[in-house]
Amino acid sequence: MNRGTPVTLRMHPDDNVAIVANEGGLPAGCVLPPGRPGAGLTLRDSVPQGHKISLEPIAAGAPIRRYQVPIGYAREAIPAGSWVHEKLLRMPEARALDALPMASVQAPVASPLEGYSFEGYRNPDGSVGTRNILAITTTVQCVAGVVSLAVQRIRSELLPRYPHVDDVVGLEHSYGCGVAIDAPDAVIPIRTLRHISLNPNFGGELMVVSLGCEKLQPQRLLPPGSFPIVDGRAPDQAPHTVCLQDAQHVGFMSMLDDIVQSARPHLERLNARRRETVPASELVVGVQCGGSDAFSGVTANPAVGAMADLLVRAGATVMFSENTEVRDAVEQLTGRASSQAVAQAIVRELDWYDRYLERGRVDRSANTTPGNKAGGLSNIVEKAMGSIVKSGSASIDHVLSPGEKLRRDQRGLVFAATPASDFICGTLQLAAGMNLHVFTTGRGTPYGLAECPVIKVATRSELARRWHDLMDFNAGQIADGELDIEAAGWALFHLLLDVASGRKKTWAETWKLHNALVLFNPAPIT
Repeated sequence: MNRGTPVTLRMHPDDNVAIVANEGGLPAGCVLPPGRPGAGLTLRDSVPQGHKISLEPIAAGAPIRRYQVPIGYAREAIPAGSWVHEKLLRMPEARALDALPMASVQAPVASPLEGYSFEGYRNPDGSVGTRNILAITTTVQCVAGVVSLAVQRIRSELLPRYPHVDDVVGLEHSYGCGVAIDAPDAVIPIRTLRHISLNPNFGGELMVVSLGCEKLQPQRLLPPGSFPIVDGRAPDQAPHTVCLQDAQHVGFMSMLDDIVQSARPHLERLNARRRETVPASELVVGVQCGGSDAFSGVTANPAVGAMADLLVRAGATVMFSENTEVRDAVEQLTGRASSQAVAQAIVRELDWYDRYLERGRVDRSANTTPGNKAGGLSNIVEKAMGSIVKSGSASIDHVLSPGEKLRRDQRGLVFAATPASDFICGTLQLAAGMNLHVFTTGRGTPYGLAECPVIKVATRSELARRWHDLMDFNAGQIADGELDIEAAGWALFHLLLDVASGRKKTWAETWKLHNALVLFNPAPIT
């Protein structure tokens, strides 16, 4: 949206603010045209793109409404046509977690969506991968450098011999030792790493590299009998583990050689696999936003929400997360729960996270970044109202605690309770079983995962043009009037099927842009 005719966007007729859609914003003295929110108003201030204009006089202490909810209260009287920025708002208190609507909203009735499929890799445990990757699990950060060098050798020396294997990745992380391994919350990082090792994109192949003296011993991470037997082991056998401190390793090169040679049988089995046609119901899609702006809740997130509804209708699984970015919409979540038990689980997870933040003497307001604010989001309440729409309109059928893995019978819309940090959220969604990731951004981020394709959705056309070889889909077309939300949802749905099938690569895959796994560890570090 260029500097031509002034364009303002209002989310609900009852809102007393609208955002500026024009690239470069609008200057003071600009008169808003007919047919748009605030028609006839003269701007008192220059207003940047994505920022709010008051459509009417707002008295001191009165609510400032966007998305038909108070996103704040005016600290002083705000004349019509003013730039409404964060310094003029007092943020509302967080909604109490009692007396909430519980499973009170009937989800829209939609017919099943049949006949859609993709080409995926069926796994012995019944799950389906969108990629065929050898993952090397590490028990402790100490081995990360060795594994990284081993992965480089495997890629250069072995991978060319196995053309049906997409990649080899080291599951490196910062956990494993120097931690209170028996603390109650230590279960979260341990089960997260365990479940990532079982992600559908890894074909059930388990390969572990250990140092030897770490607190997180291999048998504690992956105890025999605690995971499917899919790689030729007997039921009572643990995965083959390369232990760097073993006496057999004389010198650094023997460690590297052992890891490289251990990879061969895994690569052989993975290379024997072929894609086959599977129903779209086998997709497990994680949705997330990062580097959000005021357009996130106008374009990209509504488009992803429309896509999510299509996936649920097709029998697939969609996970949305980010505790602090849904906390101010809690009544929407509990109201949409499919049962009282699901609603109570949502409350349980958000209450736990409230108390986790309190231990650090912060609250949900610590979430918003300088970039969020520069993009027009005044506070976490406004951000949450735009974030929640990624979940679409279906009922919420399941809730996962951090690090938990989806069961095969847990389909539909799932609230996977995670921190909002891009890296931690993505890591936990991988642990839950995600085989495809959709990530919206307004400010722009090169975020990617080595373990799973990441489809990046731009909120604005300017970002999509400027980052033309980083963004996979331009939801800014909605604000430009070139697409409606339903059409954008369908376009994303078809893009997902193409990426899942390997017919298309995401830009993050093309450039091999991969962020590190970041385990959520609320337990003490010793």
